[in-house]
Amino acid sequence: MRQRVHLITLGVADLDSSAAFYEALDWRRADGCPPGLVAFDLYGATLGLYPKADLERDIGRALPAGSGALTLACNVRDRHEVTDVIEAARVAGADILCEPRDVFWGGHVAYFADPDGHIWEVAYNPAAPLGPEDQFCWSGFGGEVPQ
Repeated sequence: MRQRVHLITLGVADLDSSAAFYEALDWRRADGCPPGLVAFDLYGATLGLYPKADLERDIGRALPAGSGALTLACNVRDRHEVTDVIEAARVAGADILCEPRDVFWGGHVAYFADPDGHIWEVAYNPAAPLGPEDQFCWSGFGGEVPQ
């Protein structure tokens, strides 16, 4: 398996309200989604919203609510943008789990949960500057893509 993640699917209780939450963060839906699925194209991947009951049916087992021990992360270009994103999430109805703060590794982070409990980290990492199209690589964007 190649070192890639192309699609992240979140099981959601109410597809329309979950989609409205992400749209309130100024995200745009991808074109051509079949009924019962909402997708948002990201840089190099896609975030999908899918009814949790349908996801459980597809997988063949019950799933816990929210993200459990998983966080999704959005890195930003400067520390002030962390606050901007958290305020937009607050207005959209997110549960703010951790207000923006400096952290031991030199960054600035905050956390929120979407309406289904999926946890998002918003981070500024001065050791990993984003690429020209907001690409992220752990050691800073140098244009190299893992093979």
